[in-house]
Amino acid sequence: MTMRDSIAAARISPPSPQEVGVIAFEFRFGAGDPTFAGHFPSRPLLPGVFQIEMARVAAEWCLGYSLTIREVCKAKFLRPILPEEFVRLELSLSENSDAIQARAELSVNGERAGGTVLRLCRNAE
Repeated sequence: MTMRDSIAAARISPPSPQEVGVIAFEFRFGAGDPTFAGHFPSRPLLPGVFQIEMARVAAEWCLGYSLTIREVCKAKFLRPILPEEFVRLELSLSENSDAIQARAELSVNGERAGGTVLRLCRNAE
């Protein structure tokens, strides 16, 4: 199972438009998800790389095409995300001539869990 497969399987809601320019997604990674294997055996938590990948994949779902991360401009992890928790990702996208900026905020039960700002580029098809 790839990271993308795990993220798609964990998605529990379709994209939900919020305030202007913000789209929300909800996820729940089950305790048996391979995402948690070895990270960490005594206290599993969602790896930071998955949180960053969730933002990239959500941007692809919104835009309808494949994207590559050009730069991780910011990544902040404020609290662990544990198995079975409901994770809300709020995404805003902006585009300029050479890149797409994705800004994602993650929360669990209304508590801020982290966030990332990515520069993305469209994959050549």
